[in-house]
Amino acid sequence: MGETDITQLWVYLSTKPLTGLTITLVAYSIGFWLYQKTDRNPVCNPVVIAIALIALLLESTGTPYATYFEGAQFVHFLLGPATVALAVPLFRQMETLKRALPVIIFGVLFGSLVASVSTVVLAWILGASPETLASLAPKSVTTPVAMGIADEIGGVPALTAVCVIATGIVGATLGPMVMNLARLKDWRARGFAMGVAAHGIGTARAFQVNETAGAFSGLAMGLNTLATALTLPFLWHWFFG
Repeated sequence: MGETDITQLWVYLSTKPLTGLTITLVAYSIGFWLYQKTDRNPVCNPVVIAIALIALLLESTGTPYATYFEGAQFVHFLLGPATVALAVPLFRQMETLKRALPVIIFGVLFGSLVASVSTVVLAWILGASPETLASLAPKSVTTPVAMGIADEIGGVPALTAVCVIATGIVGATLGPMVMNLARLKDWRARGFAMGVAAHGIGTARAFQVNETAGAFSGLAMGLNTLATALTLPFLWHWFFG
């Protein structure tokens, strides 16, 4: 980040009302406090609690989301650096990643395919419209990419964004319990599964538990996003025209 960017950021922080930012940090702090008080029970996911608290506050006060986001967008800005920072634990696990490379590639391709196909088939059985099917298909990749894929294959980007967030929350909440029931103990496998199934929210959850799990989750999230972006539009147009 250049000196000009830092100056502009400081001007923004010193002049804009930061109510939205304060609300976001307080809501997440409450969620994280509850998460710790419940011995890190995945049901008390701090992201879920923060979203619920903020939504309740905005609804009860009649505050438009755009007004809230004027201050909260600073957190949105930090998503970029936070994503880039995932390279640090990945670098620390480089030797392990090299040894597991063939398994990683196969796992990403298979996981990406299963995530999309299972969702579309289930929604089709339940009578979803073609537009809804296209919106659900990219639900397991990060929000901006998923919205772009949905738009490309005829879905509704706004609906896709909701589905992506819901997928991340459910995956981060139920994923650890499912893996415990399956007696999956390897932190590499646990992290990889979370990254493929629950993208960024799952990766954040994996880092809270174990650094190795977080590193593999971040890798899986990135590779799954790439694989889905390259293959899903092609396969969709091939099967559905």
